[in-house]
Amino acid sequence: MNCSISGEVPEEPVVSKKSGLLFEKRLIERHISDYGKCPITGEPLTMDDIVPIKTGKIVKPRPVQAASIPGMLGMFQIEWDGLMLSNFALEQQLHTARQELSHALYQFLLEGSSYINPYLIANNFFVNEPSIIVACSGFCWVARIGGYHDAACRVIARLKKERDEARSLLAQSERQIPMSMSTVTAVNASALSNGKRAAEDEELGPNGKKLRPGISSSIITELTDCNAALSQQRKKRQIPPSLAPIDAVERYTQLSSYPLHKTSKPGILSVDIYYSKDIVATGGVDTNAVIFDRQSGQILSTLSGHSKKVTSVKFVTQDDLVLTASADKTVRVWQGSDSENYNCRHILKDHTAEVQAVTVHATNNYFVSASLDNTWCFYDLSSGLCLTQVADASETEGYTSAAFHPDGLILGTGTSEALVKIWDVKSQANVARFDGHVGAVTAISFSENGYFLATAAHDGVKLWDLRKLRNFRTFTPYDSNTATNSVEFDHSGSYLAVAGSDIRVYQVANVKSEWNCIKTFPDLSGTGKATCVKFGPDAKYLAVGSMDRNLRIFGLPGDDGPVESS
Repeated sequence: MNCSISGEVPEEPVVSKKSGLLFEKRLIERHISDYGKCPITGEPLTMDDIVPIKTGKIVKPRPVQAASIPGMLGMFQIEWDGLMLSNFALEQQLHTARQELSHALYQFLLEGSSYINPYLIANNFFVNEPSIIVACSGFCWVARIGGYHDAACRVIARLKKERDEARSLLAQSERQIPMSMSTVTAVNASALSNGKRAAEDEELGPNGKKLRPGISSSIITELTDCNAALSQQRKKRQIPPSLAPIDAVERYTQLSSYPLHKTSKPGILSVDIYYSKDIVATGGVDTNAVIFDRQSGQILSTLSGHSKKVTSVKFVTQDDLVLTASADKTVRVWQGSDSENYNCRHILKDHTAEVQAVTVHATNNYFVSASLDNTWCFYDLSSGLCLTQVADASETEGYTSAAFHPDGLILGTGTSEALVKIWDVKSQANVARFDGHVGAVTAISFSENGYFLATAAHDGVKLWDLRKLRNFRTFTPYDSNTATNSVEFDHSGSYLAVAGSDIRVYQVANVKSEWNCIKTFPDLSGTGKATCVKFGPDAKYLAVGSMDRNLRIFGLPGDDGPVESS
């Protein structure tokens, strides 16, 4: 029998009268002296409740690894690695705790300085009673702890609550009131003038970084309610009868090809589809994004304004908005109008390097941008305000892809150093990380069932089980010189598309079953590089972008829109 604390065979075994659990005597004695309760059950426990057990002298068998010098060296190496990892984790936790404590203290004094009795004194001023002293430009603010402290805390708590309620009401009213053309013009002018975010207009913290309001409790409540509703719906979800069957997907062929971008700078880097309207958006190397009506075969609008390639484009299904991210370090929010034109509503310049991805939250009220500057930003969509900008202090690599989990409380990001990071949106904490890829993680996609995550990198595609946080399958569709550029689940979670030197469609199965490749499409662009892929409504077609300027549609003949353009 083993000790319930250490898991080892005890040298001086004792047993608890209350729980009947076995312990090492010296370990349980120390635990009782420190905590006064059972470490397993949590019940109150004293030394009177511990009964020693008389046993013969135990001779521990020598492990197999200890029978040779290489084996012992291996054991020492494992112990050393475990010690270093544990020490690294403790240093990270200490660093995080220090940052949170410093931020909390600064926020407390910043917001409560008007209500705490302050004394402006010289640096060498001596205070005999307990005080909080914060250095500030050669002086100190001394907040005397006493009656002022409790009163200030109550006032600050009340003001924070009123502020959060006011922000929530303002955001709701802005989302409900449609923008008139005059308002759009004013917003555009404001965005263009304020988009530069001049340093004198920014509120900076003590470390020189921009201060962010943070994700308020009302927003967290909104995200949590959305998560609960979507999770409940998912339990009742069934595969729609209108979904394209496997035998239909096997017969897909190229239906049409549309030259949407400039010949001088060919290449489509991102594609998205507005399902209810069957409208396609593409982002190109030519610095433009194009809104395209698949049914009519007509370009509805060309979004011009970025100075470098458009790396990511996303529809917001509410309020007719489009998001574009670019290598020019900006994100733009575009507002649709009755004339089917799109006007720039916000220019967001919170990043200091290329913005590689944007992803929209399930509420359609918030979105996240991810950049090579090693940060991701959480935005309020209606105001264009960056609520928080999150950086991982333990890493230096930038983010190359990002996607929200279907329920909205988890964010997945891929890095330029082959890592996949999972974040808790409410706390902005990195709760898991997956390694094993080679090269930058170029794409990331969550399945609609909420259980599977697909990631693409230079070495192929990896599938992850989010319930057990492990990789359960790897696809290597191409040779070592060919990167996998895109991976995408369809909206029902029944198919998975992969793009690289060709386009492949896999049938989604479970963890133990095989995921079969049911269709392979050649890259007809002549570039040998398909860059992005997206399933249409009910997987009735695939939209594919390549490093030429054409958008290609694959599907069943007879289900396409107009005749192919040239």
